[in-house]
Amino acid sequence: MRNVTIGTKVFAHIETWRPYTVLWCGLVSLAGACLTYRGLPDVSTAILVLITPILGWIAALYASDFFDRRLDAIQKPHRPIPSGRIKPYEAVIAAFSLATIGLVFSLILNVYNILIAILVALGVISYARFSKSHGILGNLNRGFIIWLAFLFGALSVHREITMGVFLLSLIFPIHDTNSNLVGAIRDIEGDRRGGYNTIPVKYGVRKSVYLSLLLTIIWLSMAIFIPFYSKIVSYLYFVLLSASIGFIIIMYVHLFTNIKKLTREKALFAHELFVIERVILASAFIMGVINPVVAATILFIALLITITSQHYLRKRYEFKEDMS
Repeated sequence: MRNVTIGTKVFAHIETWRPYTVLWCGLVSLAGACLTYRGLPDVSTAILVLITPILGWIAALYASDFFDRRLDAIQKPHRPIPSGRIKPYEAVIAAFSLATIGLVFSLILNVYNILIAILVALGVISYARFSKSHGILGNLNRGFIIWLAFLFGALSVHREITMGVFLLSLIFPIHDTNSNLVGAIRDIEGDRRGGYNTIPVKYGVRKSVYLSLLLTIIWLSMAIFIPFYSKIVSYLYFVLLSASIGFIIIMYVHLFTNIKKLTREKALFAHELFVIERVILASAFIMGVINPVVAATILFIALLITITSQHYLRKRYEFKEDMS
């Protein structure tokens, strides 16, 4: 693409940020802080805990797109880097800049947050360069990164992480491993052609969906029973969890109904439901320990950004459309 206009380039960067995905890690981090603090931390800490993982996530997306540029050129040449709307060196600069800002914000919090940020950076590099193309290792790698996001928030408030909170933290890596697995189903053909040996490529759609269901049974059981017996959260948590379960049920009905012929579009819709569900799940933990009005406001803004950006940006990013 020649003579890329400023407007086109700006929009290409917004596409790269995937606004429909970035709030998840920030909300998980905030949930970690709120659960450990047993309430909402001071405003400056809460903002840093929310924003810093989001900056790191966007930096990781730039890095991932840089490393995946040859794979994307096979199946998704319309994406920002293969299409020429973002130069590879621009993605590297953006990733480095955002990661640096994130490290500075981590330093403002405490030394533990710096250590977590470094571990996240290593996890991102490992995912983008190696594990993403190696089946379950890639899914687990992603889960590990989101677990670190929870710990980032939990360690920011200078409080002891209780056993109950630690057990709750394990829900998120299992959930994100599952979400990453479902997301890989829509890319099965491109991954196969690009030599990526993901779970759907190696074992097919049916076994991938059954494995996803098993993971959901595990994390959902934990999400129900650990809060119930630990008494960490209020009943409002279970109200939002019910909404989360509703989206999960719809997603699996959709997957199993279309399992014999799951097109990329239908697989994408399943993951879109998962993306909305996980925002509700993370917000449920926040709702369970802070002022309900504040929590509801956070949830509303997060859902508004997630649903709106999925509607206007995601199909454009995943499928080739008129880029003029």
